[in-house]
This record gives sequence, structure tokens and C-alpha cells, in this order.
Amino acid sequence: MTPEPVILAPHSTVAEALARVRDPDLPVPLAAQVFVCQPPLETPTGRYLGVVGVQRLLREAPSKPVGRCLDEDWDPLPVTASDREVAARLAAYDVVALPVTDEAGRLVGAVTIDDILDRVLPADWRITHTTR
Repeated sequence: MTPEPVILAPHSTVAEALARVRDPDLPVPLAAQVFVCQPPLETPTGRYLGVVGVQRLLREAPSKPVGRCLDEDWDPLPVTASDREVAARLAAYDVVALPVTDEAGRLVGAVTIDDILDRVLPADWRITHTTR
């Protein structure tokens, strides 16, 4: 899990969100969506509100607040979620990252498909599959 996904306040604009995900130093799975929370905007954040995928951002007006673009169908993962539960949820939602929240509903980070693959595949899987 990464404690530093892209996090914005609900009043931030689509233009601001797109500028943040364009950061070339941001890992691709984390650039696929923006997590929207009440301040503070560093983990653990204020109350987690939802997520906005980059495809949705591309279809919205640049001045629209991200809080009005939320995909509310994604349930955040609890910090206690097992590797199997995380993998199943990533597959069910067909996404590359999911929010992780604590008992108080604050965003504590995001788990990516890369995170779960590193946990469930053998330690040498990268070496085995990149040398062929």
C-alpha cells in the first residue's frame, strides 16, 4: 500500500486533478484516479468521500469541482483486508488501485495491482518472467 496517492479536496477542480496526474514521477497505477477527501489531505486524511477516474476527468469541464464527479460505487478497503480480499476487489472493479480507509473513514492510502501481485506471487516472479 502506498500512503501517498493523489488526494484532493472536493472543491478542487478537474483541471487541478488532471495537472496532478500528469506528474511524470507518479507511478502509472496511482495516476489512474484521484481520491477525494475532506482536509487534511495527507494520510490519514479527513473523511474519505470517493474516487474519480482519469477517464471521467477527461470528460468533464476543467472548472468542475472533483467533488461533483465522484464514482460512489467503489467501496474502500478496510485496513484489515486480506490479500485475497484485495485481489478480489481489484478484479471485481477492474481497476488498478483502490482506496484503503481506517475505522474512522479516513483515507490511509491506496493499494495498487502491483502491490497485490508482489504479495501473492513468488518473490522471484519478475526475474523468471522478464528473462524469457
